[in-house]
Amino acid sequence: MSTIPEMKAETLEQKLNNNEDVTVIDVREDEEVAEGMIPNAKHIKLGNLPEQYRDLDKETDYVVVCRSGRRSMKASEFLKENGFSSVTNLEGGMLAWSGDLSYK
Repeated sequence: MSTIPEMKAETLEQKLNNNEDVTVIDVREDEEVAEGMIPNAKHIKLGNLPEQYRDLDKETDYVVVCRSGRRSMKASEFLKENGFSSVTNLEGGMLAWSGDLSYK
């Protein structure tokens, strides 16, 4: 069982609408992101995370998202194992997201 906390999509949408200090990392593939992503999310494909996580601030609050929540849970666990203090998985992933979308 994972020790990574999960956040509901509605809660994340409220935090973003209230301009709370949270950074979304989208770990989906390029073709998935082309269908729309959470506005201002950082796109780091899951396969690229081992090379790119060093560019992230370990003290920032991150919410990690994928299509359904499985890949983002793996990414969240990876970040936690590498010293990130505040990592949350988006429960249900983009399938649960009904908020605004941005397009690359």
